[in-house]
Amino acid sequence: MPQQGVHLSFPTHILRGKAAIHQLSSYLGHYGDRLFVLGGKTALSVALPRLHQLCAEQPELSATKIVREAWHGGEVHQQNIDLLVEQVKTSQANVVIAIGGGKALDIGKVVAQICQLPVVMIPTIAATCAAVSAVSVLYDEAGHYVGLFKLDKAPDIVVLDPDLIATAPVRWLSAGLGDTLAKLYEYRVISGGQPDYSLNMAAYLQGQLCYLLIERFGGAACGEVMRGEGGSALEQVMDAIFIYAGFTSIMGIGDHVAAAHALFDGFTVLEKTREFGHGLLVGYGNLCLLALEERSDAEILTAIQLARQCGVPVSLKEISELNEYEIAQIIETAIQTPDMQNMPFNVSATMLRDAIHRVDRLAEL
Repeated sequence: MPQQGVHLSFPTHILRGKAAIHQLSSYLGHYGDRLFVLGGKTALSVALPRLHQLCAEQPELSATKIVREAWHGGEVHQQNIDLLVEQVKTSQANVVIAIGGGKALDIGKVVAQICQLPVVMIPTIAATCAAVSAVSVLYDEAGHYVGLFKLDKAPDIVVLDPDLIATAPVRWLSAGLGDTLAKLYEYRVISGGQPDYSLNMAAYLQGQLCYLLIERFGGAACGEVMRGEGGSALEQVMDAIFIYAGFTSIMGIGDHVAAAHALFDGFTVLEKTREFGHGLLVGYGNLCLLALEERSDAEILTAIQLARQCGVPVSLKEISELNEYEIAQIIETAIQTPDMQNMPFNVSATMLRDAIHRVDRLAEL
């Protein structure tokens, strides 16, 4: 039967590769000349000097100026959104530029939409596909997940510069690799490896491409970042993390997260694990998902080896020292989440506990 109509929105411009930030001069002028720049404190300190230099040196941007620089507030919640919206309006900016990690980029997209302004994404860590996607993740003031803000369109310009990404700690690249691997693992279990209709088939194939790129270049990319180099391997996995993972999210119809993200949701119940890193926890959840599917030891060991190469935790003890009560809290929270309900079979607390124990045992081999 025919599919219901859907709206697909992709970024208008993706500038990728070394010195990609310098390509901005050819595109930014088409959108505006009064820039409101928001982001994380560290990200702003890294990227703002390059942006100031660009505006000063490029003839195309001679009339362009940064009218306000602002910290994004640390969390994507309504109070911070309202504050930034007011600052944008007061500054009379006509372009929003968001610099930093997923939360800075997500709040930038929301603020730009509310203000009806074009938005530029400049990620400084490769931990999520937020720079490309047409959704933002919302939290409350305590940092708990609230829901998704669906945007009218994807960002106008995305700048994927490996020289910027290479300035960040390698753990954030590892987080991006773990989260991106879930594009295959989770979509495969939801679809049974046989997605229906063209868009879901395309999303699934993009997830497979993400896996192949990470399998081939993930370890080398981590090595480049540890040396502070924006090399070729990093470029390849950045394509996976940002472009192909982002396209998977845009094209996939219906749910495409499952047990790996459910386990992340479970980890957020504890203060000691909540801030460990979304993608790192999802990456560990991928391994537990394979165990829930009752895949062979050999297949799980291969996945563990790849996770290790990418700096993704492969056992609970690599995340935190947890007692039985804390583990039970994580499990009980995880099995109640909507993400876990996307599994093709019911997952009980016993099943998830057994999966965790199996992964931890195999990780010691």
